[in-house]
Amino acid sequence: MRELEEVTTLLLHAATVPPARKSVVRLLTTSGEERLVATAADLVLVEVVARLLRRGWQPYDVHRITLRRADARAAALAGEAVAEEVSRRPAATLDPRWREQLARVGAEPWWQGDRPRLTQWAERHGRTFTQALSDAVGALAVLATLPALPELPLPAGSREGVDEKMLARVRALLAKAESTPYPEEAEALSAKAQELMSRYSFEQALVQPRATGAARRFWLDEPYLAAKASLVTAVATANRCRAVSYEKLGFLAVVGHEVDLDIVELLATSLLVQATEAMLAAGSRVGSGGRSRTRSFRHAFLLSYATRIGERLREADTTATAEVADSRLLPVLARRGEEVEALFVSLFPTVARRTHTVSNGEGWHAGRAAADQAKLTLERRRLSV
Repeated sequence: MRELEEVTTLLLHAATVPPARKSVVRLLTTSGEERLVATAADLVLVEVVARLLRRGWQPYDVHRITLRRADARAAALAGEAVAEEVSRRPAATLDPRWREQLARVGAEPWWQGDRPRLTQWAERHGRTFTQALSDAVGALAVLATLPALPELPLPAGSREGVDEKMLARVRALLAKAESTPYPEEAEALSAKAQELMSRYSFEQALVQPRATGAARRFWLDEPYLAAKASLVTAVATANRCRAVSYEKLGFLAVVGHEVDLDIVELLATSLLVQATEAMLAAGSRVGSGGRSRTRSFRHAFLLSYATRIGERLREADTTATAEVADSRLLPVLARRGEEVEALFVSLFPTVARRTHTVSNGEGWHAGRAAADQAKLTLERRRLSV
């Protein structure tokens, strides 16, 4: 009879040495010790996610990276391992963002404590034990070698996010913009929405001048991650935030004040959808020799779109700033900018600026034209495009 420690060692070996994966799973599932193997899988998954939580990862991050690099089943197992680890912690010591993130991905304890979680998971999802163990090893393969991340600070005091009444006003304004048959009217109404949100941010800055900076991670979907990251960065910069891209992992970290971070999420979500739709509507491209140029066209399209959107947002923000007559505003914004910069440098002291090259002029011009037609939409959707 194998010992628990021996089985956990085998599972980690299978996760980190891909050629050994199938043989280890076959060895363990034919050993006649299903309960021991399932218990070991539960244990090692929880240990691995607990280590990640100590190294700057948050529950939603664990879910998204597993979904990106494995599949939905592995992501579900990873999320439930996080839920089990979180359930063991005293409520008073728990990051308040974690429970919301777990609920967001549907990872909440449902299993009974009298049997291994993996065994119950296999029954619940119609998987054989061999399949379930393979899913668990797939999750471990993603999670066991992830790097440490900077720990994102908790927002100080009560959360200062966007007021729901303000969101209702903006949604009503944008509903009118999206329903009008006149592009000029839609453009004016959409730009007005950005100005409205900027003014709201300024008002909150005056009401809460001592609010400190915060940070969030924004996950993106393939393809064209670098170009999409440029769009989110443009939105962040226009709204007094700093952003850094983790392209290999698939997310951006954005540093700013809570209200501004809300605005970035709302705007970037809408603009990424619009950019993708406009890019697809522009169609594919083939070079003179019959070789596809679609990828370079779309890459250039999105980069140009991001550049022009950044210009438009800064113009709207400048207009909103000019309309606020309070003499206290500029000093408060300057101090907030210094706070954001200081927090950014403390979290990312070695970050390097990156430039992008464009090899498709047609895509660049098409992207800029599409950005001129974009609606500066603000709808509360999650950033995952």
